[in-house]
Amino acid sequence: MVHRQLALIEIIANDRLGQKVRVKCDSEDTVGDLKKLIAAQTGTKAEKIVLKKCITLADYEINDGMSLEMQ
Repeated sequence: MVHRQLALIEIIANDRLGQKVRVKCDSEDTVGDLKKLIAAQTGTKAEKIVLKKCITLADYEINDGMSLEMQ
């Protein structure tokens, strides 16, 4: 059995109104997971956040400390 080290990262999500939230997640989380975390902090429904949900954050090359602009 191979155990992999989780890489915890922090992402800053910015919405159109200038609200910024810091979200901590794993680099292997999917975008769907990230959308749920952002939704929990902003009150925006996850389905209203436009990102492809089956791709991992690492696939998108989203790294620790990066900012995402939400539409």
